Amino acid sequence: METNGETKSQNAEHVLDHFHLFRQPQYLEMFERKKREFEDPACADEVEQIREWTKTKEYRDKNFAREAITINPAKACQPLGAIFAAVGFEGTLPFVHGSQGCVAYFRSHFSRHFKEPSGCVSSSMTEDAAVFGGLNNMIDGLANSYALYKPKMIAVSTTCMAEVIGDDLNSFIKNARDKGSVPQDFDVPFAHTPSFVGSHITGYDNMMKGILEYFWDGKAKTIAPLERKPNERINLIVGFDGNVVGNMRELRRILELMGGDYLIVSDNSDVWDTPADGTFRMYDGGTKLAEISEALHSKATISMQSFCTPKTLPYIQGKGQETVGLHYPIGVAATDQFLQEVSRLSGRPIPEALEKERGRLVDAIADSSAHIHGKRFAVYADPDVALGIAGFLLELGAEPAHILATNGDAAWEQKVRELLDHSPFGAGCQVYPGKDLWHMRSLLFTEPVDFLIGNTYAKYLERDTGTPLIRFGFPIFDRHHHHRFPVWGYQGGLNVLVRILDKIFDEMDRNTNVPAKSDYSFDIIR
Repeated sequence: METNGETKSQNAEHVLDHFHLFRQPQYLEMFERKKREFEDPACADEVEQIREWTKTKEYRDKNFAREAITINPAKACQPLGAIFAAVGFEGTLPFVHGSQGCVAYFRSHFSRHFKEPSGCVSSSMTEDAAVFGGLNNMIDGLANSYALYKPKMIAVSTTCMAEVIGDDLNSFIKNARDKGSVPQDFDVPFAHTPSFVGSHITGYDNMMKGILEYFWDGKAKTIAPLERKPNERINLIVGFDGNVVGNMRELRRILELMGGDYLIVSDNSDVWDTPADGTFRMYDGGTKLAEISEALHSKATISMQSFCTPKTLPYIQGKGQETVGLHYPIGVAATDQFLQEVSRLSGRPIPEALEKERGRLVDAIADSSAHIHGKRFAVYADPDVALGIAGFLLELGAEPAHILATNGDAAWEQKVRELLDHSPFGAGCQVYPGKDLWHMRSLLFTEPVDFLIGNTYAKYLERDTGTPLIRFGFPIFDRHHHHRFPVWGYQGGLNVLVRILDKIFDEMDRNTNVPAKSDYSFDIIR
């Protein structure tokens, strides 16, 4: 900050925001000195020359030919997804068998996205456990967790360290019970979640299946498996979802309008949206433990994100239930499919209130189609989320150009191509399973688009390539409260439509705001 041409220093009564603080001369001088003395930088001309080369088709071809390195993958590791699944159950404490540093990352990742404290503990494995095994860490860790945090259930997953040395969770938990760490009848389901395989959606799937197996197959084989007695209830599994708070409330509202008997298996919307009313809630809401066993008897299970449940759905189907796999229902057609499946399974008609909501979304799309039609988009997200966004863009008359999922596979690619083939706006779109954000950077330079849809990490692509970013998915660290608004259903589709339109109009204004030069389109009416 400058006063009468002089720089005013920070002091106890005048604290500068970092935005101003690090522009002070003493900091600018320090940064330059550090760069000069410690970074051994290449000359500026060489850096600029290489930077320009990385924008070319030649570099893109080399970039896409690489095999031995991944740069900025758009995914996280398995335990993150396992924790996400676990906290959706009543009074459940996620317990990660591994090092403290890993668990600190998981907790902070969720806390920064949901702006809520995120409970999770670690067995605190260190060098000795890496050599001799982590049994003692498990015994002590379960005992401390049970005594200190008083959960109703502890759900155990693993990190790389425990998996590399081959720790056996089933055996370790049994030994911990025998040592008195937890009562013999206390629920401790588990899942092996090696971080070096799959991604966070794999961990979600493994933990979800592990919890269901634990309750349905006789609590880790210690009692007789449950006998299924079919009823008319329908289970819903939501998958790994950064918008889970808003989506769960919208989902429950829709199901209440439909009528019938439904159970959301793993509902973590409350634990990541607790009120500030003077009461700390380490555990809040969630699927009741008794309901996990009852879920076996349901007529059917719908997965809202089938690429999040590739093991769980077949396991449920093997128990005699009908299963339905969806792909993140955003917009008209995807919501239609969801409601039609619920109607078919429940035998209940779709109510007029939801038909009106559908009509309102169609009307809103028609109102705004002129501004979206023909706009080119690049999208990256988890597989189901990318499918949901792509389908909605096609409904809007937009043209997806690049669709990327680092944790997508060949089956996902085929699904996306089938979606694109059913719309004239999908012609020319390319699909990239297993690619990362450095690949996306090359695409944005060599085949530019009008807008990019992705999570917070895409802001670096926006800065580097100049492609305007529409934030969507997980994680979103640099904007607040997106997770509180639904994106599923007709009402959720309207929220997504508004988010897209706001960015389009912001760019219109930004590019036409110079008085007497470009303000011929700086309109107050759009």
